[in-house]
Amino acid sequence: MDFDTLVHWLLRDPVAVAPDLLGAVLSHTTPEGTVAVRLTEVEAYRGHRDSEHPDPGSHSYNGRTPRNEAMWGPPGRLYVYFTYGMHFCANIVCGPAGSSSGCLLRGGEVVDGLALARSRRPAAKRDAELARGPARLAQALAIGRADNGAALDGGRFRLEPPAHRAAGVLSGPRVGVAGAGGSADYPWRFWLPGEPSVSPYRAAKARPPRTTL
Repeated sequence: MDFDTLVHWLLRDPVAVAPDLLGAVLSHTTPEGTVAVRLTEVEAYRGHRDSEHPDPGSHSYNGRTPRNEAMWGPPGRLYVYFTYGMHFCANIVCGPAGSSSGCLLRGGEVVDGLALARSRRPAAKRDAELARGPARLAQALAIGRADNGAALDGGRFRLEPPAHRAAGVLSGPRVGVAGAGGSADYPWRFWLPGEPSVSPYRAAKARPPRTTL
């Protein structure tokens, strides 16, 4: 799929795009070589509080910031963020520019560049764990801060959607999202059943109540 066609394909609500991404292959070519991952788990995130579809779980909910700038579009690019002081996670920006929506890449199967992915993820005990979880997926693909805003135009990064929408897609609440955005009202985590590269569901940890002395 050429880049213009891909951008048009991504010009949709992320809740519609996310299940269609299952089975898609994302590849990243670096001087070390190419690693490609077939996506098996994604999460959809809609827009800011003043958008048509506000999403309290989205990084863009409270407005535009230097951190989430890439999320505001245009589509067909990566939004990469740093979390927990140690990990990067990658999203595919979708929807019209300004809608600030995207799909978090939560898990996948390495289908090319297996040896290189193993060298980047030496702690993985099985190949199914190489890209199981958003931080591991980003590490296997060598996605970092410098890739924030990178285009999926077939240069360094290429995204090949599946020929057909996957059958039997499952959905449920998003993983580790605090507040209303992580509730059953937002069943926007989508995954392929029976795939060992799908990460386990974990609800957000409740924060202890603040006390005053």
